[in-house]
Order: sequence, then C-alpha cells, then structure tokens
Amino acid sequence: MNKIKALIFDFDGVIADSVDVKTKAFAAIYSQYGNAVVQKVIEHHEANGGISRFEKFRLYHKDFVGEAIDDEQIDKLARQFSDLVLQKIVEAPYVKGAYEYLSTNYRRFNFFISTGTPTDEIKIILERRKLSPYFKEVYGSPEKKEDHVREIIYKNHFSKNEVIFIGDAITDRDAAKRNGIVFIGRFTSTEAIKKEKYLFDNFIELESIVNVLNQSESYW
Repeated sequence: MNKIKALIFDFDGVIADSVDVKTKAFAAIYSQYGNAVVQKVIEHHEANGGISRFEKFRLYHKDFVGEAIDDEQIDKLARQFSDLVLQKIVEAPYVKGAYEYLSTNYRRFNFFISTGTPTDEIKIILERRKLSPYFKEVYGSPEKKEDHVREIIYKNHFSKNEVIFIGDAITDRDAAKRNGIVFIGRFTSTEAIKKEKYLFDNFIELESIVNVLNQSESYW
C-alpha cells in the first residue's frame, strides 16, 4: 500500500523540456526596448520560473522599462505571449521518461498539475499532448502555487506526508515548504534548486526517489 498518495507536478522543465520556449517569448516581446532590457528580463525569468506571466509583465515594465502598465495592457501582452508559446510547448520534447511514468503510474498515485501557466492554457496543452487523462486536477494562474497545494491537500483529505511536489523553480520549492510537504527538484536554470535534498534529472531517477520515499518509515 502506498504511503504517498499524491504527486504534484510543475509542467515546464519538469514534464516537458519547454523552459526555453518561454524565455524566447519574453525576449521577443521586450526586444523593442533594447538588449539591456532583454537581458534583465531573461535573467529574472530564468531565476524565477513559476511566477505567472501577468506578474512578470507588470514587474518588467515597471523595473526594467520604467513604465507602469494597466491590466488591459497586461492582458494584451499575455495574449501575445500565449500566441508565441502555446503550440511550441505542445511540440516540446518530454523530459526523459516522463510520458512513460505518467501513463504507467496514474492509477497508483493521484497526479496533479500546479503551474504558473494560465489554467485554460495548460488544459489545452495537456489535451493536445494527450496527457489530460493522467491528472486528477489541473491548477494554473492566476492563483499561486502555494494556494494550489493547500487546496489539493484540503479538498482530497490528504495528510502532509502523503503529498510530494515535483518542480524546478523556487516557487515550486516554496509552495511545498510553506505547506509542509516534501519537495523533489529538477535542476534546469535555478541554482538554488541544486541545494535541495532530493534532486532528479529524468523520470528514471525520479521514480527511484519516489519509491525510496514510499518505502521509508520517515523521510522528514
């Protein structure tokens, strides 16, 4: 019998190798403001995966461009961003072993998605990649990941030691720790993730970690 009942996954950089797609989209949108701004945008985006694009647009315009923008302008930029990335993320390669693991183990564990991508958009991506049947529920922005995790635990009556968050960003790690659950990190571009106790590169490694934790008397 499983001690672990639920695995919560980020998507970009964890299930699909799609982090660069969004980096290039931010660079394209801010290219009109010059290379110095683009470089700042890229550095912030790569160090802060998992923060919604809506928050990033407001921050980048205020801090890097020197302009305040309203919600209507942010929505316009978000639609432009979605047009740039959606199909490319659908076509992005899987992290090694991801599809096999998800399609084989979705009856063994409850799988969830928690991502900074807008909820409607990630649902389209999962549907087009034929991944939707493997996930019990899908959570995206504008709600924050910390709130996703809290709702998953509460709604499904999980205890905290029955849930693991699997991500590659500081927002993923923080969402796990603020809810008192274990975090397993995949290092892509965020140096801080390298310091975590449990790390994986591909889903063969991830499966080994989950199996060890599932059999352990205590992994706290």
